[in-house]
Amino acid sequence: MNSNQLQLATFAGGCFWCVESGFEKLNGVHKVISGYTGGDLKNPTYEQVSSGSTEHVEAIQVHYDSAVISYNTLMESFWRQIDPTDGGGQFVDRGPQYRPVIFYHDETQKAIAEQSLKALEASGRFNSRPIKTEILPFKVFYAAEEYHQDYYQKNPVRYRYYRYNSGRDQFLETIWGNDLHLDLTDTPATPPKSTSQQKYDKPSDDILRSQLTTLQYEVTQQDATERAFQNEYWDNKQDGIYVDIVSREPLFSSLDKFESGSGWPSFTKPINDNYIVERKDFKLLIPRTEVRSKYGASHLGHVFPDGPDPTGQRYCINSAALRFIPKDKLVEEGYGEYLELF
Repeated sequence: MNSNQLQLATFAGGCFWCVESGFEKLNGVHKVISGYTGGDLKNPTYEQVSSGSTEHVEAIQVHYDSAVISYNTLMESFWRQIDPTDGGGQFVDRGPQYRPVIFYHDETQKAIAEQSLKALEASGRFNSRPIKTEILPFKVFYAAEEYHQDYYQKNPVRYRYYRYNSGRDQFLETIWGNDLHLDLTDTPATPPKSTSQQKYDKPSDDILRSQLTTLQYEVTQQDATERAFQNEYWDNKQDGIYVDIVSREPLFSSLDKFESGSGWPSFTKPINDNYIVERKDFKLLIPRTEVRSKYGASHLGHVFPDGPDPTGQRYCINSAALRFIPKDKLVEEGYGEYLELF
């Protein structure tokens, strides 16, 4: 794969030999480089960084295919390799040059890292000990000397001896137990469902009548159709996602929205097929394919085979069935895993 097509992620978690070996096992990771980052000295040496005389930390840079593995999954792997509560180093390696840091390359990575850290804090896994892992902007990365690259493969006996005596694996086994070896090697290209994501239930009819406008209720519950060109989102061009107004299921992305000329929001595909149900509609003389949400059972609109490439589909959807969540609100609203789409 062309290196220009790969994404970069940068993490510091103590000894870079150990963290490099952990990330290189993940499907979708094409290479991992050990090196130094976070300081101002150009081209620092191992002796300079390990002495603590610079502001650099030992770090690794991950080159990954975001169509195969998400940044969110990289975060899950990172937590399972370090002690995030130790800001003074990692295991036997002491000093700020070995402290844990997440270096974000853009605002999307920053938001996902912050959300992941908050979820780790809320999990109680570390018995209320504060998370001291820093989240900092990435500046420049210097590759370490060649003998440090793939050290675990070049010097397997010495590596295993060092790793065992560092206490890293013993600590991780104690903290994570059966969750330490979760399968993080087969991440789907579509955004993964967060483990903390709630089930999308449909509220009672009384609640719906009290929460929805008359038009929203008629469209979602009585299969009505709103007026063309006189609805909220037909001409919306903001980046973000559209969710079911009833159940909050993520349905469509602005990246798949196009101007169809119909006067209703039109999309080439759903954001996730798991939340869409299609069925034949015989209310008109010509049969159509109705689109409903899976858990909310909301009537959304119809899909027609006259859309643009690459799908050739036109999901013609009522604005009244949707709620739009802008890109900068995705984490706040609980849809942080969809940030990577943008």
